[in-house]
Amino acid sequence: MLLRENIYDLLRADILACRLTPGDEMREQDLAERYSVSRQPVRDALLRLQREHLVTVQPRQGYRVTPISLSDARDLLRFRLALEPACVAEAIESASDSVLKSLDEFRRFAGNHEDFIAYNRGFHTALAHASGNRRMATALCDLIGQADRLVRVSISNLKGHDPAKLVAEHVALIDAMQQRETRTAARIIKAHIGDTEKRVLPALKRNAVIVEERSS
Repeated sequence: MLLRENIYDLLRADILACRLTPGDEMREQDLAERYSVSRQPVRDALLRLQREHLVTVQPRQGYRVTPISLSDARDLLRFRLALEPACVAEAIESASDSVLKSLDEFRRFAGNHEDFIAYNRGFHTALAHASGNRRMATALCDLIGQADRLVRVSISNLKGHDPAKLVAEHVALIDAMQQRETRTAARIIKAHIGDTEKRVLPALKRNAVIVEERSS
């Protein structure tokens, strides 16, 4: 893998994990020192992340991590609501029994909140790849990563976050998929994502780092 790909992946991961938080200012030289590289691969990574709306260019000042607006958060979750049920339906129709059986590893969870974020991302990523549709899976995995950032930003104000309840929903979805019950699976995944929106958006409204709404 090229060095600039490494820096892009590292910088993107730090933004999505909120190690670089929404609104943080960034300078090429500081990032070059952070990752022990020259400024050129940092500049290339920042331009890519700008196209993904994760980084904002500040003329003559450098860059900053794009703040999360409520409208963008809502758009992200609605896009996921459209895409993830389609991936689930594709998986039920096309995935082998062994692929669906591999979802069994997500029937149980034990750990802290950070462990749950990793577990949850792993489960929804597995659903994306089970679809067998690479374009859909790539788009959904990106949405899942960005949804992690929403949860991390809102966590201090997040109500109703019950890992046991969420794991139970995952188990119900796994059961429906393995039995190839398309309508039941669709109902479960749509309700699951809808409940996420109902929890996360009000929590984001109470968080001080949500500093701007997207302009029309």
